[in-house]
Amino acid sequence: MLFLYCVLLLCCLVLLVAGVVEQRRHEANLAQIPNRVLVNGIRGKSSITRLCAGALRGGGLVTVAKTTGTAARFIHPDATEEPVYRKFGIANVVEQIGIVRRAAAYRPHALVMECMAVMPALQEINQSKLIQSTIGVLCNVREDHVAEMGPTLDDIARSLSRSMPHGGICVTAEKERFHVLQEEADARNCTLLYADPDTVSDDELRGFSWFTFKENVAIALAVAELLGIDRETALQGMYDAPPDPGVLSVERYVAPGGKRVRFANVFAANDPESTLMNINQLLDLGAVDRPLNVVINCRPDRVERNGQMGAIVPDLMPDKVFVIGHPAKSAIDAIPAAWRGRAVDLGGDQRDGGEFMDDLLGHLGESSSLVAIGNIHGQGEVLLEHLAELPGFEDEPEPEELHGATWDHEPAVPRQAAPQPPLYVPHLDPYADLSAAQEARYAQPPVPRQYVHPPHGQPWPPHPYEPHPNPQWQSPGDPR
Repeated sequence: MLFLYCVLLLCCLVLLVAGVVEQRRHEANLAQIPNRVLVNGIRGKSSITRLCAGALRGGGLVTVAKTTGTAARFIHPDATEEPVYRKFGIANVVEQIGIVRRAAAYRPHALVMECMAVMPALQEINQSKLIQSTIGVLCNVREDHVAEMGPTLDDIARSLSRSMPHGGICVTAEKERFHVLQEEADARNCTLLYADPDTVSDDELRGFSWFTFKENVAIALAVAELLGIDRETALQGMYDAPPDPGVLSVERYVAPGGKRVRFANVFAANDPESTLMNINQLLDLGAVDRPLNVVINCRPDRVERNGQMGAIVPDLMPDKVFVIGHPAKSAIDAIPAAWRGRAVDLGGDQRDGGEFMDDLLGHLGESSSLVAIGNIHGQGEVLLEHLAELPGFEDEPEPEELHGATWDHEPAVPRQAAPQPPLYVPHLDPYADLSAAQEARYAQPPVPRQYVHPPHGQPWPPHPYEPHPNPQWQSPGDPR
């Protein structure tokens, strides 16, 4: 028995020493990265991470970034990227150690990391042990992950605040809960800066060839300004940055019978506020129009979210509400009685995808828009697969001109699935009225920058910027 106790003690000592060594090595890697940005919040973290990295690259800083979101990516200093390998496909905050080690090999000026933790305790560990950010970003406070962060928005705000850097700077575009964030920042001796979305003009937003929000751009501009990069240069870097694979997009399909369908995948915005914000932006830009139809995908482990999607139906004012997945009742029962007659239950998660797609498309008119909300997993993925098999259309050709045949009889040539566009090329340009200067900018793809490392043993050259000298930021509501 004594022998077993000795073995146990020896194993514990070995683990302790290994942990101390790993922490020392990790801190040494962090020390090689002078500026570390940790992006946290409920919605838009991946987009903000890419925007910040693009703005810093545009300013000439060697920048490495890593997103989690729809598809975790490690983004190299030349803006090329690769998927983050995860053993058994399971995400774990410990992977941040390996990301920091890879980033430190570039000897970068900045590292932009998306926070991948949901539990409040893990968010604090992610900041205090793994990233130790010098600049924090807390993009927004929305109603999501209530089981982990708390039932109220104030609770969620305080949970997210655990990723604020002690004695550092935190940038936010959250206005409604700014006072709560300010209390938490004061407790951490952290300077909280408000990035006002109204400072981003419509003309500046039109420079993007993909959908984004003024809040996201304002945050990225604030981070760039803190690191001494002027607005024009930062915007140019953001324009050139590749969007996230889950970025809001609109596809155009031709359904059987010559029906034209504009389809918007809004699955990524899976809380009510973000969903409404995304769809309203698409309507304002004319990317989708009415008659508007909504697909709600339900999941058995997201019953509360299913109900939230059903509850916002009156705000969307759709012609039809198609409910897929299981349990459909959780979404249909949440739809107010006056709108419940527009709901169509397509049969749950056991129904064949081809069957429910035929049923769904049969309810649509000659020209209509379809938006998908809720959660992508399960029947949502089946929906996207079947839609991708439909032919696409442009605004000019008439339906009967497509594929050299009419829809009144069998096509002479078998219809092929719409060709897949190249990665990061937008399917629909919501800002078609670009100026001549902007069109010229997109005519040629950006040339990747080359970064030359100093010879072994030689110091890295000084950073080509000076930190911003305490800019004057104003809080929301401040009359200055």
